[in-house]
Amino acid sequence: MASASDINGDTTIKAGAAADAVPAIAHPTPEDAFGVAANIKYHAQFSPHFSPVKFEPEQAFYATAESVRDTLIQRWNETFLHFHKTDPKQTYYLSMEYLQGRALTNAVGNLGLTDAYASALSKLGYDMENIVEQERDAALGNGGLGRLASCFLDSMATLDLPAWGYGLRYKYGLFMQKITKKGQEEYAEDWLEKFSPWEVVRHDIVHPVRFFGEVQVQADGRRKWVGGEVLHALAYDIPIPGYNTKNTISLRVWDAKATAKDFDLYAFNEGKHDKAASLHSKASQVCSVLYPGDESEEGKLLRLKQQFFLCSASLQDIIARFKERRPKNSTLDWKIFPSKVAVQMNDTHPTLSIPELMRILMDVEGLGWNQAWAITSSTLAYTNHTVLPEALEKWPQSVIAKLLPRHMEIIAEIDKQFQALLHAKRPDLERKLGELRVIDYSNPQKVLVRMAHMCVVSSHSVNGVAELHSNILKEELFADFYSLWPSKFQNKTNGITPRRWLRYCSPELSHIITKWLRTDEWVVNLDLLTGLRQFADDKQLQSEWAAAKHANKVRLADYICEVTGIKIDPSTMFDTQIKRIHEYKRQFLNILSVIYRYITIKKMSPEQKKAVVPRTVMIGGKAFATYAQAKRIVKLVTDVGALVNNDPDVGGLLKVVFIPNYNVTVAEVAIPGSELSQHISTAGMEASGTSNMKFALNGCLIIGTLDGANVEIREEIGEENFFLFGARADEITRLRKEREQGRFVPDPRFQETKEFIKSGILGDYNYEPLLDSLEGNSGFGRGDYFLVGHDFPSYLEAQAEVDKAYKNKATWTKMSILSTAGSGKFSSDRTIQQYANEIWHIQECRVP
Repeated sequence: MASASDINGDTTIKAGAAADAVPAIAHPTPEDAFGVAANIKYHAQFSPHFSPVKFEPEQAFYATAESVRDTLIQRWNETFLHFHKTDPKQTYYLSMEYLQGRALTNAVGNLGLTDAYASALSKLGYDMENIVEQERDAALGNGGLGRLASCFLDSMATLDLPAWGYGLRYKYGLFMQKITKKGQEEYAEDWLEKFSPWEVVRHDIVHPVRFFGEVQVQADGRRKWVGGEVLHALAYDIPIPGYNTKNTISLRVWDAKATAKDFDLYAFNEGKHDKAASLHSKASQVCSVLYPGDESEEGKLLRLKQQFFLCSASLQDIIARFKERRPKNSTLDWKIFPSKVAVQMNDTHPTLSIPELMRILMDVEGLGWNQAWAITSSTLAYTNHTVLPEALEKWPQSVIAKLLPRHMEIIAEIDKQFQALLHAKRPDLERKLGELRVIDYSNPQKVLVRMAHMCVVSSHSVNGVAELHSNILKEELFADFYSLWPSKFQNKTNGITPRRWLRYCSPELSHIITKWLRTDEWVVNLDLLTGLRQFADDKQLQSEWAAAKHANKVRLADYICEVTGIKIDPSTMFDTQIKRIHEYKRQFLNILSVIYRYITIKKMSPEQKKAVVPRTVMIGGKAFATYAQAKRIVKLVTDVGALVNNDPDVGGLLKVVFIPNYNVTVAEVAIPGSELSQHISTAGMEASGTSNMKFALNGCLIIGTLDGANVEIREEIGEENFFLFGARADEITRLRKEREQGRFVPDPRFQETKEFIKSGILGDYNYEPLLDSLEGNSGFGRGDYFLVGHDFPSYLEAQAEVDKAYKNKATWTKMSILSTAGSGKFSSDRTIQQYANEIWHIQECRVP
């Protein structure tokens, strides 16, 4: 690669003769390499963020990103104006997190300018891959919830739907994970240490958000929330380009600010510096960290502040836009609001949208309760993402009343109205009233507000995210609500964008798919992948397929060596489990089986070892900083790796790697490079999962339980191409009860594995609390709540089937092809089209 260095006095970048020939010209919408290169040079010189003598890779990235942003802004503005002019019904997607990943590759790909930018950067002395590596992942999310939201935005834009995303602008993200001898350590994310070239601050879009205070009754009987502290929500917009369309929608994220008027100059000059800037300090806390610890009351208040800040700012913005699009000097007709606005609450975090919209409509706009309720319940829809009680959110009534006194009044009235409805329509359910109410009074010392119940009661639509999950909602979690409102419940199986998760992250495989299908339309119509089935036995396709997969494995091996120092062999089976570390996701089960594999290999003779399938096991994901058991699992993985990887008896037959700081960029390398992926959660506990879809789409075979979207993936790709094990969802309750009653007889191999950990061979770390969870001392319930012990033998048997299949390369490659061929259903384009048709009732609004 040629080196790039300076910008000299006559405004040329010194990167060889070719670069000197490129002038610095502002060209916001270039379509060829020369125009792109000229625009990049223009930004390097006239949108400076660094010293003028530098044009190193980092500076080149920012100039390149700003060049791309020029094109996006033009399309962005055209999209906004088109929506404003045509005034369609518009969807607003509210989510506490968006896991965007790097934007450069995705943006130039969706714009159709990949070749132009690659050529332009070559003219300037760089290659595209090197420049892309300079971008930091936006720390606006953490896990599957946030990545799903980002895939959905991509599909909304690609499908030309009038839509918009709302979130918060976290400065330090969740955390940056580092793996040391102590296990996981957490540090603040640094993605905004300099700046993000993709966001545009909108200084004219600012909304006040109040906290604390009191409720006053006005002379006309209306109630008004006054006093307390008022922060200001400042809008930052991030463009989301659709694929092969001019439509570019927005992800609007809010930052919390205090004003100059809130700075007490007199106090500051008296030396009371903290007091002088008190409100500025409180504002900075709101958007500092995603999911701050909430063990203390202060932590709970901050979490609720974040949630309300998102809801209030977004709803004020939505209402302002609704008013802007109404004819001037006309009387507002609030009855049409639900025909122009659809709000989707992504999980329970945006639940406070319900009382906030009610408050605005009643206290600010002057509507009565019945009219406000009709509008609110017709506008808001709720997606449930979990059956875990910990994630369904129950907040102390006292905390909500302290932070949001007016909203607690409204929530109490919603609860009262629900009781009256139940009494009138379903007296047979009144005996269950205590379990169904929005406010839980079962413990008078700790009255709780059930956020999920408020969502179900107040929304016009409630959907699960996989067929199995939606059935569990209807039959178990919300069974009584379902009997009351059966038409309210729907299923919308999750999906992923094929642009990021195949087209851009695995260009070699994408090229082969396009070649054999003789079209690249599969990028927007993933069902076309079924066409690969007719070629699955073709030796030429199998050869090309295997070569592409191997190239991805080499790329992953290089990355692993770079970030961990561990050298792994691309000729071994790459076995991967990457997702949030949680007991129900059962990374513990995975590493226990690895330990047993290690024990088994150690007992083998040299001759027996020849029959072993060499395997590299990779596990990655973040454990929440306060989730001690999950952090013990991380520590166990690293300790097992330290033992196994340095044991000459094992040789090249087994390697164990913990992939640090898992994020979208890591996934874009790990998923295409994997051959077996683990989706092994306790059946009935994973709502859907989307990493399973990404792996399957990239021709990676799955070992898993019948949980979440695994059920549908197995149906689509074929049972023979899926390694199934474990208890079924309808067996879990019985098995837990038997375990509690002491009727579980552990497999001897399971006992041997536990004894190995207890022996101290892994070091002096205390694993007793982790092992105790297998003996009946889980924090989630008595007995081995996640049924690790029960599923262990079945898991080992499935792993033996994996080894058997892998030994026949032609069979394995055919299964890999069929996995990709069966992944058409799992496009987020399909999911979003279903949301648009069946929940939001919005239509395509394509920019001419």
